[in-house]
Amino acid sequence: MNRLEELRSYMEKEGLDGFYIAKPANVRCISAYTGDDSYLFIDKANQYFITDPRYTEQAGMECPDYEIINWRSTSIGNVISELCKKDGVKTVGFEQDHLTFETWKSMQDMIDAELVPTLNVVERFRELKTPEEIQKLRVSCDIASRAFDKILQDIKVGVTEKELASRLSHYMVMEGADTKPYGGILISGPKTSLLHGIPGNRALEYGDFVLMDYGCQYDGYLSDMTRTVVVGKATPKQKEVYKLCRQMTEDVEATIKPGVTGEDCYQASLKAIEGTEYMPYNYTGIGHGVGLFVHELPFIGKNHTDVLQAGSVMTVEPGIYIPGWGGVRIEDQGIITENGYENLISATHELIEL
Repeated sequence: MNRLEELRSYMEKEGLDGFYIAKPANVRCISAYTGDDSYLFIDKANQYFITDPRYTEQAGMECPDYEIINWRSTSIGNVISELCKKDGVKTVGFEQDHLTFETWKSMQDMIDAELVPTLNVVERFRELKTPEEIQKLRVSCDIASRAFDKILQDIKVGVTEKELASRLSHYMVMEGADTKPYGGILISGPKTSLLHGIPGNRALEYGDFVLMDYGCQYDGYLSDMTRTVVVGKATPKQKEVYKLCRQMTEDVEATIKPGVTGEDCYQASLKAIEGTEYMPYNYTGIGHGVGLFVHELPFIGKNHTDVLQAGSVMTVEPGIYIPGWGGVRIEDQGIITENGYENLISATHELIEL
């Protein structure tokens, strides 16, 4: 059963005549369209691809089984209203966490049908990856790992975070990544305690941690990895924190298998730091699914009780973050298999001193 068939099966079960999709990753998941400014309207008998003249030619090539509709001369609400009348649609599901109030109001005013809010419908389909998706994710992780090997040659005293971040993005594109970046974190020194710090003009100093949390797209599918290295020789405390963080990551990866929960994996991450001074400095969200979007279902963390399944591609990324001193995160991305966790990131877990 493909994703469109899965959606129609869900619609039948929930009593929905139609379904409106606006999230870009969900549009791609259902239709395979790779461009921008696109929406889908699916009903029991027909499927419509709604876009504007900039993308109609591309949509026609990539989505031959859809009727292409240009909405720019009217409005999304009017388009959906006309389609509901045409196909006799009386109930329309929509993504409640994405639809803007303006579009919702337009639909409410125009559509003679009940609008039914839904949450994570297509996201649940995306949770389990197809073999083709896994292959693209595998390539994306390979590209990011090769870029890591290259950027190590550039990390030295005096170079700025921004310069290194720019070089890292360049290396990924040159290794085969899509040219559309999705952002990355490359921070140093005390800033490494910031879970999502922004690269700036800070120049690296001897003894700094350098934390790189980044990835790339390959045919739209994302990689996400983190490694933390030291400029020069690590201090005893840096070695201690790094060793504990590495143990946390490896304990989680040893726990992951079908049937465990995200909470189970989070609890496994705490064993290494129980009874240490670092217990207060961990973060409770330590993993997430990755696919067409960088943070997808399922999640690993405190109170995440969803059961993990074979076929999901997930990160594992516990960390220790000490304000004013710095932090360490080691993040892998891998496939949940029937036997456990297959790590797709080839970069070493060893502490690298440069």
